[in-house]
Amino acid sequence: MSLDRARARREIGATVRLALPMIVAQLSAIGTNVVDAVLAGHQGAHTQAAVVTGANIWVLAIVTGIGTMMAVPPTVAQLDGAGRRGEVGPVFHQALYIAWGLGILLGIGVWHASPLMALFGVVESMRADVTAFLHAIAFAAPALTTYFALRGLSDGLSMPRPSMYFSFGGLLVLAPLGYVLMYGKLGFPVMGARGSGIATALVLWLEMIGFATYVLKHRNYRDLNLRSRMAAPDRRQIGQLLHIGLPMAVTLLMEAGLFVAVALLIGRLGETVTASHHVALNVASVAFMIPLGLSMAITVRVGNAAGRRDVAGVRYAGLSGIALVLVTQCVSSGVMLLFPAAIARLYTSDAAVIATASQLLLLAGFFQFSDGIQVASNGALRGLKDTRVPMGITLFAYWGVGMPIGWYLAFVHDLGARGMWMGLIAGLSMAAILLFARFWRSSVRGRWRSDPETAEPVPFHT
Repeated sequence: MSLDRARARREIGATVRLALPMIVAQLSAIGTNVVDAVLAGHQGAHTQAAVVTGANIWVLAIVTGIGTMMAVPPTVAQLDGAGRRGEVGPVFHQALYIAWGLGILLGIGVWHASPLMALFGVVESMRADVTAFLHAIAFAAPALTTYFALRGLSDGLSMPRPSMYFSFGGLLVLAPLGYVLMYGKLGFPVMGARGSGIATALVLWLEMIGFATYVLKHRNYRDLNLRSRMAAPDRRQIGQLLHIGLPMAVTLLMEAGLFVAVALLIGRLGETVTASHHVALNVASVAFMIPLGLSMAITVRVGNAAGRRDVAGVRYAGLSGIALVLVTQCVSSGVMLLFPAAIARLYTSDAAVIATASQLLLLAGFFQFSDGIQVASNGALRGLKDTRVPMGITLFAYWGVGMPIGWYLAFVHDLGARGMWMGLIAGLSMAAILLFARFWRSSVRGRWRSDPETAEPVPFHT
């Protein structure tokens, strides 16, 4: 493939402009976990371990919701790119039906998730507080999925700023609210982990209500006729969205499930090691929001090009985005490798937790590149509505490679948390290689054609 430098520069510029608000939105979203972890950490290692363990179980609900609703951005982007904006409103109505049903199911699942702790051997002293956190936050599941549907609509139309505004606004509310409820200020009792869950749930509902009001009233969405009578449930359209979204949800669950399983297995090693692991994981998660935001922008740019049937546009959108991700990962990797102890001190004053977390942050620095490549490649494939094969790739990479290697090194070779993190490196590296290879084959060789009427990529003959 010959390189048109001028076009590559234009594509990079367009991707950066689209991605920056998405990155801020992602950083604000993960910032809720940072706020919870920091507030809990200064209340003690026990509260911190309980909150972060509960948060990791809650992550399963988050990724199921966001993965399923990830069907919305490429669908909207392809319709927009094909000049069929008038069809966006009815598609969004079907997405809302999915969001509401899924939100109720996820709330029930989170409420009854405490048996996972016994399954993975989380120490008994942590279980009551973890359960209190989960019971509080479970009520926010419908707000969470509806918010993701709203965000998918806005992002798919290349209007990511509202997501940034409401995510950042929620973060500003969470910090003082979490402090009041966790520490028992302004007349409230000290609620610890339960207070953290209540505060996060309230903020999620506020974000969703604010976003919905904005979408219904702002002129940028007026031509979508969202305020008209809601379309009746359409089994065909719902089926198409689920056909795209469910494999994405499974893909994200394969990755998030790996991290959650690692966290719960490390829970066997005691509160200090658990707290150290979650400090390092929280830092890695914050860094991951940058390539994830870029990945979401790549999905929209690839989806727009696919809607136009622009094969070269798909190539430039995907490969330029992946190159941008590699640049960002150089920065995050360098920070983790050079300043691990300083970063850990931001989370806790416990010397033992700082020492162990510093070791894990060094390992986190090494997997930044593979993590970035795999999420960017997956974003490009989502723009082509290619979701089923990537689902199989992640299943193999994370659970066929990452988990067995991590478990073997951690518990057979007694490397503890470090062994599990080495398994993470192996799994993410395998996913990066296979997902990038699939996008390269699909786009650079021109072996695809996106049909906005279907959920399937079909052969493109040139």
